[in-house]
Amino acid sequence: MGLITLLVFPIPTFLVLYFWEEIPPVEVFQLEKFDVIPVGYGLQFGFIYAIFALLLLRSSVFDGLPKNIEHIVRSMKLSIFDSLFLSLCAGIGEELLFRSGFQYYFDPFLVSIFFIAIHGYFNPMSWRMSLYGLILLPFIVLISYGYYEFGLWFSISAHFMYDFVVFMSIRK
Repeated sequence: MGLITLLVFPIPTFLVLYFWEEIPPVEVFQLEKFDVIPVGYGLQFGFIYAIFALLLLRSSVFDGLPKNIEHIVRSMKLSIFDSLFLSLCAGIGEELLFRSGFQYYFDPFLVSIFFIAIHGYFNPMSWRMSLYGLILLPFIVLISYGYYEFGLWFSISAHFMYDFVVFMSIRK
């Protein structure tokens, strides 16, 4: 699944931006903006927000939250390497699709809502899951707008770190 996210998700972004906007795929990666500072900000932001979200999830409000994701992650018996790999794949693949792709044409706030929705966090059948989606929404909105200020690598590193912290906390 990680490889599909890493290799397939960016394809629509590369194709659309190349054929409609004449932006070569190598430019989509914003390699000129790859720098320690935005990556460091992204790693810090992802770490802090993951801890914040995990602390909120321990609240009794979330006691009835379906544990599907936790169960799936635990059943995969992820090693630290697996957690790193899947987090990198999601960070790179999804941010190329959403920040570099969708966000090129659509408002960052709308893209953020769409991002949360397709992950299943806005669920009309579970108000607790929707509440979790509302907790995640500011994180996604901030990395969406952070994309403009700090570049793609900020968004990738924040997404990566958030997922990695969550995977590490669930795999225990």
